[in-house]
Amino acid sequence: MAQVAASARTWQEVRPTRKSAIPEGLWLRCPSCGKMVYRKHLEANLHVCPECSHHYRIGAAERVRQLADPGTFQEMFTGLSPVDPLRFKDLKPYKDRVTAEQIRTGATDAIKAGRIFLKGREAMLCCLDLTFMMGSMGSVVGEVITRAIETATPGHEKDGQERPGLPLVIVSCSGGARMQEAGLSLMQMAKTSAALARFDDAGGLFISVLTDPTTGGVTASFAMLGDVILAESKALIGFAGPRVIQQTIRQELPEGFQRAEFLLKSGIVDRVVTRQNLRTEIARVIDYAGK
Repeated sequence: MAQVAASARTWQEVRPTRKSAIPEGLWLRCPSCGKMVYRKHLEANLHVCPECSHHYRIGAAERVRQLADPGTFQEMFTGLSPVDPLRFKDLKPYKDRVTAEQIRTGATDAIKAGRIFLKGREAMLCCLDLTFMMGSMGSVVGEVITRAIETATPGHEKDGQERPGLPLVIVSCSGGARMQEAGLSLMQMAKTSAALARFDDAGGLFISVLTDPTTGGVTASFAMLGDVILAESKALIGFAGPRVIQQTIRQELPEGFQRAEFLLKSGIVDRVVTRQNLRTEIARVIDYAGK
């Protein structure tokens, strides 16, 4: 009887349990060239595909790590958190969605800002965060950017001492103004632009870095007001999306429309820079401006 029972066992029962040969998430398929990319190689290459140079979208924390000298980032303006004065409701209340995003990302809103040293040069850095509600600009993002601009503006302290200014670097990546805050969000366009006007009058240097995507109210305000405007390779940059524009004007759009290289030819962007060269390019601009 024992022999009969043993012969009735299937191969699935007899063979030992085998572990998966390839851990999940170890390899990624590039959305541009379609080739498989080893995750650690991608991270070592600053999240740029080693096969076709496709620039992956990254969050604010990773952007700070790539730009700041190690251990020099001093985060500022961290006590601000969005509220829901309009009691906006979509699929769920806005305040509940914000709370869920804060828990998921560990951030209070879609921006990181603070002082850094970039290749030994002190600067003020603001990075919008795509991982938090697609980097949308609400009242907190506008307030943090405004405070960063004012902190970097040359001027005088209350005791009369002269305050030296800092070069200002803002890395934009956003889906636009945050619709859940309606007019309060749109007001940030004017507020940040006014702060930049005062910054410019005081002789400050503003380097705007446009990454994929930079759209909507961010494009229509501070992102396009830089003294020098740099853009990452093939970044989508515009106010409305190309599909909306094509449906509105009922015409075929040029190839590469709203990409960084197209805007460079149009004179809107000063230089298209690969992510590996971005630190060097920003440092070069600061030196050239004598800041």
